[in-house]
Amino acid sequence: MALLSRGWKPKRLGDQVIVITGASSGIGLATARMAARRGARVVLTSRNERDLRVAVEEIDARGGRATHVVADVAVPEEMDRVANVAIREFGGFDTWVNNAGISIYGKLIDVPMEDKKRLFDTNFWGVVNGCRTAVRYFAGRGGTIINIGSVVSDRAIPLQGMYSASKHAVRGYTDALRMELEHDSLPITVTLVKPASINTPFIDHARNYMAGAPTFPPPVYAPEVVARAILKCAERRIREITVGGGGRMMTAFGRLAPRTTDAVMERTFFDSQQDKTRPMPPLDSLYRPTRDGQASGPYDGHVMQSSLYTRAMMSDVTRALPFIAAGAILVGMTRWKTEGAR
Repeated sequence: MALLSRGWKPKRLGDQVIVITGASSGIGLATARMAARRGARVVLTSRNERDLRVAVEEIDARGGRATHVVADVAVPEEMDRVANVAIREFGGFDTWVNNAGISIYGKLIDVPMEDKKRLFDTNFWGVVNGCRTAVRYFAGRGGTIINIGSVVSDRAIPLQGMYSASKHAVRGYTDALRMELEHDSLPITVTLVKPASINTPFIDHARNYMAGAPTFPPPVYAPEVVARAILKCAERRIREITVGGGGRMMTAFGRLAPRTTDAVMERTFFDSQQDKTRPMPPLDSLYRPTRDGQASGPYDGHVMQSSLYTRAMMSDVTRALPFIAAGAILVGMTRWKTEGAR
């Protein structure tokens, strides 16, 4: 198994079968569409049968190959069923993307306990269930697991406390799973993708306990920016990546000056996450799916179509810089010791 682990590498995207949870809207739908355009066969799953069917029909009409499975990530057996469909329809799968997620807006003391638990069932246990299924299949074959975290995996924000907590949990689980699989020399790459504010139906799907309708704090990026990062991770061994330079700045500042970051967020994030001029979404998706089938969301401000930071961090040159720097330091130390010995 150790030899298999060292010799295994991801296939090119056009040769892959990719399973995507939460694929009937938002980041999941954008990723499915983009993957199919690049030649991958795609298995879309979510709770929303109508929108899954429409997405698959659209992909097929454009020359792609896709199938769908109606399933709830909170139920482990349903994730096993998704894998079985992928095996039956396409002979297996190469990348599993744990993307399904939901948020709750409001102060923690205002959110009912049953809502908090349901959010964790989707955001955290959905990832655990998907990983369980994927690891069982990949153990003897090789594959890539991509878990969708968030910039709030690194830095919690007010009014989305449970969402922040769930994404912290996703990061902890992802890091521990990666170490355990590497220890056992299993040929599985585990990646964490951490999007910043992304213009998806996320704010319409979320349950809301605020006075105003939810909105995204800027800067806001298009879902295709995340999709490109996910598909890059499907082809390369990448540990984790933040999507959006604005989000990376927030988390970096949070590490360097946590109390100052607290103060800034306390002054700004209570207003920047609410739009009192926007109508309240009539329904949310916490307990049952709502129908939209859209990749993009309702945000009417400026939406960035690319992230220079994310592109740079995924380039081979940038990723090699730490190793080049370490090599230069080592060479310098060696020369210093040699000259000192003279």
